[in-house]
Amino acid sequence: MTSLYERSLKVLPPVAQRATKLGIVKGKGVYLTDESGVDYLDFAAGVGVVNCGHNHPQVVAAVEAQLHDLIHGGHNVVYYPSYIRLAEKISQRLGGDYKVYFSNSGAEANEGAVKLAMQVTHRDGVIAFTGSFHGRTMLTTSMTASGAIYHENYQGMLPPVYHVDFPDIYNTVLTADQESERCLQQLQQLFKITIAADQVACIVVEPVQGEGGYIPAPKIFLEKLQAICRANGILLIFDEVQSGYGRTGTWFAFEQYGVIPDILTSAKGIANGLPLSAVIAKSDLMDQWTPGTHGGTFGGNPLACAAGCAVLDIMDADFLAHVRQTGTYFMAKLATLQDQHPMIKDVRGLGLMIGLQFKDYGGLLAPELVAKVVAKALAHHLILLTCGVSHEVIRFIPPLVVTEAEIDQAYGILATSLAEVQAEMAVDNGISSR
Repeated sequence: MTSLYERSLKVLPPVAQRATKLGIVKGKGVYLTDESGVDYLDFAAGVGVVNCGHNHPQVVAAVEAQLHDLIHGGHNVVYYPSYIRLAEKISQRLGGDYKVYFSNSGAEANEGAVKLAMQVTHRDGVIAFTGSFHGRTMLTTSMTASGAIYHENYQGMLPPVYHVDFPDIYNTVLTADQESERCLQQLQQLFKITIAADQVACIVVEPVQGEGGYIPAPKIFLEKLQAICRANGILLIFDEVQSGYGRTGTWFAFEQYGVIPDILTSAKGIANGLPLSAVIAKSDLMDQWTPGTHGGTFGGNPLACAAGCAVLDIMDADFLAHVRQTGTYFMAKLATLQDQHPMIKDVRGLGLMIGLQFKDYGGLLAPELVAKVVAKALAHHLILLTCGVSHEVIRFIPPLVVTEAEIDQAYGILATSLAEVQAEMAVDNGISSR
């Protein structure tokens, strides 16, 4: 029988660059089932989307119920219950006095957030950070700085966005304070020689960088960045498309830093697999967003909003405590693996947003090694993804309902895969693996 991958070659372009050739027909919990009936342990979660697990019964029930009432209304045309109910839930969970604009994807949310900042400040300057990923629309592509391929052949049409370094305390000899100060000095220099601070509408930052390598920002960096923004009338936007919705052990990562952004963006886990994203900000900012200056046909679809309501019902205090507990458990096991393998440079992350960075025996970053380990893991039925500017990091983003037993299973496959790759490298180099 012709596989889904083989059929795709005749009808799909290669641009999406899928991480595997798997044809998947079913998902449940932390497992995916391929077209041959083989189960895979999914530690990619659709790139951090199915945080409540594949086909969570509460989400399925909510979507099924909504399906019989209204599939589409159009949020530029009418109001409908699931849309309003989800906005109310989000606002209440943030403490009230917040308003929410729904769209479909993380890129749309980030672009909407920047448009809101420009409307409110009457400025057009945008600053982002090296290593960032914010999406693939023209504006968010320009904001992204985690791979030249994202800009390839688009440069002439990309809006101007200024970048300064994001503090990477895992690949420097500097302390967290020193590295943060280095990056903030770059920002001040940018204000001095390139764009004046009073021309900047917003600074966009991921509190935990995703595609850039699963790098949590130092707390002092975000605190001082917020102070700079406030001193200069610049709006601070947190892109929590990947780090939000329980991924780091709190609803949003900013809660662990004590730094509240002016504008917050969310997507991925917000509806557990249905297309939905959100721009979230205080009412006094949102009320300045001129009617008609932003919109969209499918944003806040009734089915997606119904799923989003179910997700928030699932993500209670016990759910988030489970994420913190299993994240700590997994990090400890990976630290043990690091002790056994000097090629593992670093284990880092928050909650169940964990990165494992690799180096070769000469101390250089090792993307080829990472690719081999990920391929071996897939052969053993564990789905993993990479990240990092050089793709030298294995990222672990399982559904947040993962158990310690399932983590043990994934750890066993990872350890076996790493041992197999090392043995092959030893043979290739003529070195005994004993």
